[in-house]
Amino acid sequence: MQGLAYLSSPVGELQIESDDEKIIVVGFLRKEKQKEFITPVIEQCIAELNEYFLEKRKSFSFAMDLRGSDFQVKVWNELMNIPFGKTISYEKLALRVGDIKTTRAVGLANGQNPIAIVVPCHRVIGKSGDLTGYGGGLDRKIWLLEHEGAIQKQLSIF
Repeated sequence: MQGLAYLSSPVGELQIESDDEKIIVVGFLRKEKQKEFITPVIEQCIAELNEYFLEKRKSFSFAMDLRGSDFQVKVWNELMNIPFGKTISYEKLALRVGDIKTTRAVGLANGQNPIAIVVPCHRVIGKSGDLTGYGGGLDRKIWLLEHEGAIQKQLSIF
């Protein structure tokens, strides 16, 4: 059974999809909304995401089905080992999945993560500490990292 729902969040409208009682997509809405069909796992996902945004949850427990190549799934699974409030470089992530020579491939897999926020690709930064790109936009990456306490909120004087 396939499901579809939307969630208004502090980082924008999220699209959530399920298949066979597992979440397959949590992404930033990029096209027109379609008719929702809310499954039990989507209800759980929405509840857990709301708790995350309210600072009452640091990890997620709903069932997921990560769909991609073996290498992508390996990278995405390793992302889930990055603790809440911490960051890691692409280079260090490449080492964790087996080979520093895969840094670029790790970056590509990171950018193709189908389950944003939950599979925390936003916690990966450049080797020098730069907040490199994010599929949802750098402003969302900054918000998520500030929300988790991984970076301090920047004060603007202008």
